Amino acid sequence: MSRPAALAALLACLGLALLSGCGSGDTGLGGDSSAGSEASNSGFDAANVYREALPGVVTIRSIFGSVGGAAEGSGFVLDTSGRIVTNAHVVTDESSGTRKPAKEVFVEFPNRNVVAAKIVGFDPFADVALLEVKPDGLGLHPLELGDDHEISVGEPVAAIGSPFGEQSSLSVGVVSAINRSVKSLTQFEIDGAIQTDASINPGNSGGPLLDANARVLGINQQIETSSGANDGVGFAVPVSAIRRSIAQLEEDGSAEYAYLGVSTQALYPQLAEKLGLDTTYGGLLAAVVPGGPGEKAGLEGGDQKLTFQAAEYRTGGDVILQIDGHKVVGANDLARLVADRKPGEKVTLTVLRDGKREQIELTLGQRPETVSTG
Repeated sequence: MSRPAALAALLACLGLALLSGCGSGDTGLGGDSSAGSEASNSGFDAANVYREALPGVVTIRSIFGSVGGAAEGSGFVLDTSGRIVTNAHVVTDESSGTRKPAKEVFVEFPNRNVVAAKIVGFDPFADVALLEVKPDGLGLHPLELGDDHEISVGEPVAAIGSPFGEQSSLSVGVVSAINRSVKSLTQFEIDGAIQTDASINPGNSGGPLLDANARVLGINQQIETSSGANDGVGFAVPVSAIRRSIAQLEEDGSAEYAYLGVSTQALYPQLAEKLGLDTTYGGLLAAVVPGGPGEKAGLEGGDQKLTFQAAEYRTGGDVILQIDGHKVVGANDLARLVADRKPGEKVTLTVLRDGKREQIELTLGQRPETVSTG
């Protein structure tokens, strides 16, 4: 079972996932002061990364009132104007049935300064929140944002945060995998997540995952666990998603995402042969959301069930091969390609239907937090 940094839940273009959190208190994600694994790359100096980044890593405490209690997580300084980034689940709560921001948020810096913070906005789809503090007298130390598109599996990384309230804790490990899909705070998934074996535990939520140059590759968000503690499988929201989220949050405090309104299953060569399809890749259209953009464009979901190679599939519907010429090959490709667009944009889908390839033009909608396939 997997859990988010403080609390989280997600999908993709309609895919399901389960998480395990990492913020201390009622919600959270975390990192441990002991290393999850030794970073073997001779060019990786964990002590130097710690020295460079620590002044910009903060502890965040959120007060939700008598109903929601409190939560503790981590975050990092984005710029000298006082903006701070963390996970949305560190500063929001949905115990009342609706996600609401904390009544009060306090930020503690490594130099022992503790100040109140304003929630500029939060993005439940990417589990990102943007905070703001008054910078006067704080001597803020911003962390540089890196590029998650350039990382590779096996690359050493460091996580800094406040696992179980133990502030300024360092853990090191490697990038275990890239392009994972993990739960958000909605029914949709976060795509492009970074998997790491660096130790992450409750309280690390929102803290930075850093490369050898102390640049932020992502924010630690959740762990996959069967015990409730770190089992060596942690996930971070990629910095590319953070950039996209922040750009919207700083404008009006909210974030919008494009929406196709379909659920797909990845096609592979053996399955395609079994189904007699003239393709070895694509997304099998399992279901179409009633009233969504896909249904309005005439996309057809599967109406048959097939058990093949120990997995179940919905077949008989369209197969989405491409979006605007970009192939849908991996399980997360469709969600990623849609997420790169904006609501209201028109896209052209290449669809395999009844053995023939067709071009379907579709106007993307705005992603809702919850969906129903009817």
